[in-house]
Amino acid sequence: MKITQLKTWQVPPRWLFLKIETDEGCYGWGEPVVEGRAATVEAAVHELADYLVGQDPHRIEYLWDTMYRAGFYRGGPILMSAIAGIDQALWDLKGRDLGVPVYQLLGGKVRDKMRMYAWTGGDRPSDVGAGAKALVDKGFTAFKMNGTPEMQIVDSHRKIDEAVARVAEAREVVGPDVGIAIDFHGRVHRPMAKVLMRELEPYHPMFVEEPVLPEHLPSLKHIATGLGYPIATGERLHTRYQFRDLLAEGMVDIVQPDLSHCGGISEGMKIASLASCHDVALAPHCPLGPLTLAASLHVDAVNHNAFIQEQSMGIHYNRDNDVLDYLVDKSALAITDGFSAIPEGPGLGVEIDEEFVEERAKVGHRWRNPVWTHEDGSIAEW
Repeated sequence: MKITQLKTWQVPPRWLFLKIETDEGCYGWGEPVVEGRAATVEAAVHELADYLVGQDPHRIEYLWDTMYRAGFYRGGPILMSAIAGIDQALWDLKGRDLGVPVYQLLGGKVRDKMRMYAWTGGDRPSDVGAGAKALVDKGFTAFKMNGTPEMQIVDSHRKIDEAVARVAEAREVVGPDVGIAIDFHGRVHRPMAKVLMRELEPYHPMFVEEPVLPEHLPSLKHIATGLGYPIATGERLHTRYQFRDLLAEGMVDIVQPDLSHCGGISEGMKIASLASCHDVALAPHCPLGPLTLAASLHVDAVNHNAFIQEQSMGIHYNRDNDVLDYLVDKSALAITDGFSAIPEGPGLGVEIDEEFVEERAKVGHRWRNPVWTHEDGSIAEW
């Protein structure tokens, strides 16, 4: 069997889908994308096709090494996201060819279902109490919210008070047993983060995510020591080597590799194992589409330290299309009572409606991050 071509589609709301085809009719799907840079990643995918066409798709590790090591310049969000989607598609193809789910190729399940969480409150968080209650009423036992809108490197304590009040509102509505994840989104710089993180402690967060930007991760040892709740990060780290350095410092309790940004299932498995060696939990980042979610669930299925999975159904970015819209069988990623079953179909266990993909690709997208500014006109972190 030989790879014959790689086909890509930019589809709403902000995703890129990939299909790898072979001379024997077997195929696999993946999702190589960086939110806001879909066209750039798409170009990288087609550049990498030079290493793939004519090759045996079953040699996943060899092909991964070729894509990564044959380039003198390595890593980074664009290259690793292109590799990630290709890697997902190769695992999907191999599972389909052998007639087994990907998790069987990775060693078999350690769990039958995965605890899931959903988003509420939007980019500038509001009505979090009502939103949280609605999610709990749907059966979710955990949710995530943005902690704050834009915040200056040193800002007024009013911003801290407002953020804490929103979390307090959510906790009062959902009670003590529901997990509340609070995403700082890299918007909070060190001088304010060390204040806000301590004032959130009485509300027992399930975790605080990206308390500082990834370029400032060394500061975690100064601002998070002694906190009584977990710290999570990793969505903007792209290789096992970055996670190795993070874990070696003992600064994080939960790693959040994104299976569309960190080199795919192959690299995600290595990151999960590294985390396990440090007794650190795994919670893959996934505000993306159905293929990233399916890939994440297969990695969750085989790693004991995986404890919860993000998903984007109903998230505020999914205005034109949502996760399940692109599936032939929407039950493959159904969430029931806050859990998702591990997909049991061959490969990633989801069948993409290619005709619908073609139709929506005619609409496409040009999604970009919002550009925020502070009152003084300087650029704010989104």
